[in-house]
This record gives sequence, structure tokens and C-alpha cells, in this order.
Amino acid sequence: MDIYGLTGGIGSGKSAVAAFFEDFGVPVVSADELSRVVVTPGSEGLGAVVAAFGDGVLAANGELDRRKLGAVVFKDPTQRVRLEGILHPRIRDTFQDVLAALEATGHTMVVYEVPLLFENNLDKQMKAVILVSAPEDQRIARVMARDKLTPDEVRARMAAQMDDASRRARSQYVVENDGDLEHLRGQVDALIGKLMPRKPGPPPPPPPPKVRGKA
Repeated sequence: MDIYGLTGGIGSGKSAVAAFFEDFGVPVVSADELSRVVVTPGSEGLGAVVAAFGDGVLAANGELDRRKLGAVVFKDPTQRVRLEGILHPRIRDTFQDVLAALEATGHTMVVYEVPLLFENNLDKQMKAVILVSAPEDQRIARVMARDKLTPDEVRARMAAQMDDASRRARSQYVVENDGDLEHLRGQVDALIGKLMPRKPGPPPPPPPPKVRGKA
């Protein structure tokens, strides 16, 4: 199976690009959504997070409060590395299970949406990497509106990620999200034409249930 990495900074518009791929019938798996799956209430993953960071990262209903946890890990790199050590092996194993299920249904291509793809050296496992890039001010405004964060909280999350120039140097394809949705869709349609040349024959298998989250 061909695995294409989809990445970009927080608020760059990865979810919009992922939705366009899904419209074409390409399954998209989100690392963010997998990170939620591995810490569902009662899971071994959530138990490990609580053991490491305390009950203070839980919401009243027993679920992980990602904002509380983010307040801890985004201001302390050592704590962030600690969290990644808990989550990443579980996310990797779950992703392999999803890939096996997709192959069993006849899919030959998948897009893996990963915010920290380069930071975790996952690019070596991809056939190619697609970067979604957007101006910083637009990214900050999107995340503030979406996640109800302050500008400083957004910048702290941006600081924890690789800068766009470094991402560009390591990406094979770049989608510029600096216009409206039609402009973005046009770029994605052109890119899909390169990655999946149209050939006569039966239509691709229907996409599976979405495994995506916010980006």
C-alpha cells in the first residue's frame, strides 16, 4: 500500500485538504484521532497518561482533558517527550491495524495526516510527503476560533513544531492554503491527478469510516 504523509503546522488547513482526498475516495487516517482512540476511558493508554501526569489531566467525566494536558506539555519539552513516549507506540500499533483493514478492503493508497510527521521521523516511512502551508497570522486566527485558545497558547503550540521552511525542504509536494476553499480544492485536485492518474476500469473501493480529527 502507498502511504502518503500529510502534514503542516497547527491551523494550516490539513483537515480541509484531507476532506478533499476523501471526496475522491482516498482514505485518510488522522494521527490526532488515533491519539484520542488510545486514551479512551478505561484504556491502558489513559491509565499510563494518568500515572505519568496525575489525575489533574482528567475531566469530570473521566475523559482526558486535552487542554489541561496541553498546558503542561507545551511549556515543558521534557514533559512533552514523556507524553510522546506513552502515546506514540500505541498510535503506531493502532495505525498498523487500520492499514491492515484498508488493504483487506482493496485500498492501495492511504493518506496519513500527522502534525509532527518530521519531528517524529515518520517521513522515511512514507512514499512522499504533502505539506499544507498557510500564513502564520491566518493559522493563529483559525486555531483561536476553533479551540478557544489565546494567541500566546497558540504560539506555544506552534513553537513546539518544526518551522515551515524546514518542512518545505523535506516535502515532495506543497499545497498553499493562502486563498479560499476553491483555490485549495484546485490544488488538491491537481495533486491527486499526479498521485493517482485516471485510468479506465472499476471505481475505487468506497472509503471506510473516517479516522480523522482536528488539525
